[in-house]
Amino acid sequence: MTLRIFNSLSRETEVFTPIEPNHVRMYVCGMTIYDLCHVGHARFMMAFDVTRRWLELLGYRVTYVRNITDIDDKIIKRAVERNIPIRQLTDEMTLAMHQDVAALGILPPTHEPRATEHVPEMLAMIGTLERKGLAYRSPNGDVNYAVRKFPAYGRLSGKSIDQLRAGERVAVLDGKDDPLDFVLWKSAKDSEPEDAKWDSPFGRGRPGWHIECSAMSCALLGEHFDIHGGGLDLQFPHHENEIAQSEGATGHPFVNVWMHNGFLNVDNEKMSKSLGNFFTIRDVLKRYDGETVRFFMLRTHYRSPFNFSDTNLDDARQALRRLYTALASVDLPADGHDTIDWSQPQAATFHAEMNEDFNTPGAVAVLFDLAGEVNRTHSLQAARLLRALGGTLGLLQQTAQSYLQAGSGLDEARIAELIVERNAAKAARNFARADQIRHELAAQSILLQDSTQGTTWVKA
Repeated sequence: MTLRIFNSLSRETEVFTPIEPNHVRMYVCGMTIYDLCHVGHARFMMAFDVTRRWLELLGYRVTYVRNITDIDDKIIKRAVERNIPIRQLTDEMTLAMHQDVAALGILPPTHEPRATEHVPEMLAMIGTLERKGLAYRSPNGDVNYAVRKFPAYGRLSGKSIDQLRAGERVAVLDGKDDPLDFVLWKSAKDSEPEDAKWDSPFGRGRPGWHIECSAMSCALLGEHFDIHGGGLDLQFPHHENEIAQSEGATGHPFVNVWMHNGFLNVDNEKMSKSLGNFFTIRDVLKRYDGETVRFFMLRTHYRSPFNFSDTNLDDARQALRRLYTALASVDLPADGHDTIDWSQPQAATFHAEMNEDFNTPGAVAVLFDLAGEVNRTHSLQAARLLRALGGTLGLLQQTAQSYLQAGSGLDEARIAELIVERNAAKAARNFARADQIRHELAAQSILLQDSTQGTTWVKA
């Protein structure tokens, strides 16, 4: 079956054909590296990790670029607050990111360029845009892109320039011809540290955010490549601006397929520090293992809104345990040399689901179908297929025994702590937290028993 991908540019699901036979070039906008990764970052990195894995399974050689934005207003502010060099901050946060995504089974990209390593390419592109009349210098020293001089602007967001202008709330800034115009090069400010400034033909300063991705993607993948991905929040203005810059500079199409993962909510509300529902990946990994978090995310299609909650994570943990329990019911060799016969009916269904815009929920349903067969028949062949298909998604590669033992690995001291916390929550009439603790323990086969003498526990 042919791979079909929803293209945000055409707003249709299209048959995918790479520009270069058997080679897919893919760029995904990565982290602005001033703090620890949060669950929203995990969501987009997971979506494109699965994309990359499936493309490789189909036999394509994939060159996957996921950048690091290591110069930005927030980065400068945080480095100044901590009184450390920018590079020290970004190195620290990059290391933390690598640790976090590794815990989720996310493979490293082929290339991970840092914006600060590609400033010459950015300056060259800005120079080209200026020569073509698409960029202009402002009295304040900035260089801006003249949006109205690029007729195709708004094609990705599906809005005309006039519609976008009508929604513009920000007043025209000094030296900016139009509110939609965006900065390509920011002039240096006296208040900014010296390691945030570069010499350029336009004066001392630093690149704007949008030009970074255009320059890095073109440098590593060429001026025209197959797939560009990122979160839906980047579709406008970031990706729209990338198209304007890149196509304005080169004069030909930039990207064939644009992929965007859906928004993430926490308990049905937008994640926000002000709402107190902001979670880093590390926060989550303190309570749930990485494979559970991965499985949890793959149960939702990458383009659908994603609701993050403890209840859903608990349900995912129990569901993943059911898959491993099925594998534990047979004498499954640990050699890992499982092959997939794609003509086998369940494998063929899995293949068809993944080929229809990477439909991981449909693929996961096949895993449960196979788990049911293993439980009924104790078929070694079905168990091997279950493990092999799970492996294409980065799942079920631990031994069943080690996963199930780890999932019930709370020691007695920790169980006692949770019981005390639950009792305190009940006394404070915080029944939601009390129930949450009960569910957490139940997910790890620890059952609580309340009586007039207190609370005791047994292992299921």
